[in-house]
Amino acid sequence: MRLVVMPGVFRPRSDSWMLARRLRDELEPGASVADVCTGSGVLAVSAALAGAGEVTAVDVSRRAALTARLNARLNGVSVHAVRGDLLEPLAGRSFDLIVSNPPYVPAEDDELPTSGPRRAWDAGRDGRALLDRICDQAPDHLRPGGTLLIVHSSVCGEDRTIELLAERGLDAEVATRERGPLGPLLAERAATLERRGLLAAGAREEDVVVIRARRPADDNGQR
Repeated sequence: MRLVVMPGVFRPRSDSWMLARRLRDELEPGASVADVCTGSGVLAVSAALAGAGEVTAVDVSRRAALTARLNARLNGVSVHAVRGDLLEPLAGRSFDLIVSNPPYVPAEDDELPTSGPRRAWDAGRDGRALLDRICDQAPDHLRPGGTLLIVHSSVCGEDRTIELLAERGLDAEVATRERGPLGPLLAERAATLERRGLLAAGAREEDVVVIRARRPADDNGQR
């Protein structure tokens, strides 16, 4: 895959590629896909290259939406990239697969940045400012039998994500788990995370998880 990343746009890291691998495992040929918090468009382009029939990418950053369009063109695939707040631009639409690698790094306060590089990773004091909203919004945009894939750190509370998605009627579980050292952004804030109880004292490892949540199929088996 060819990728360019404009200044100020989140550059794909290990969690992005982890989610891309899971996306390819889940994707059925011709499926309609939405990539929420697209950043560079790496997940949207991955879906299109893997045989998705229709791919829509959304990001609150105008520059990110432009980058996703550019990367789709560089890779010879079709991606409709739009600017907007999470799933709001997708009103009235539903998809077979929704993927998201949202900002999830716990920040100093709950005020989300509106510009600058921190906009791509700061997500409130507990790291869940965007995760919780996606858990609430995404089920309304899944077709029967459709799947949501969302990646984040265990520091943010994987059980909470599964609980919220279950409350919205989805069958949710951890589909992929990789353990390793804290990422650079979390490592910089380790002392703060310890004080808040988000990280055990002295712990310098995290699990990065992909949560898979499926909307039950209709009684007639429609997917």
